[in-house]
Amino acid sequence: QVQLQESGPGLVKPSQTLSLTCTVSGGSITTNSDHWNWIRQPPGKGLEWMGTIGYSGNTYYSPSLKSRTSISRDTSKNQFTLQLSSVTPEDTAVYYCARGAGVVILRYDYWGQGTQVTVSS
Repeated sequence: QVQLQESGPGLVKPSQTLSLTCTVSGGSITTNSDHWNWIRQPPGKGLEWMGTIGYSGNTYYSPSLKSRTSISRDTSKNQFTLQLSSVTPEDTAVYYCARGAGVVILRYDYWGQGTQVTVSS
């Protein structure tokens, strides 16, 4: 069974870069056709897809976040990482990593438990 676990700081100051890591077990992030995503849910709002890194390392980002988002991976550790720069309090959210492809987020089959990130001075 594939398991995902997010890790990273729970508090980030405004204007800094948020960095989160997703560690995958029970499966490889280089498995053909798999895509690995970052998704967030601000308080009181719905899920927002942020971006994905595919099995070959190609990346795609939400147009609204593209200028501030970077997703990378470490295949030796079976991890992928989110970096979100120039954060503001509006970036406060629960951040999830998940496996899946396509625009229907709720069809993604494996999710991490989520990690709360608060942007505050």
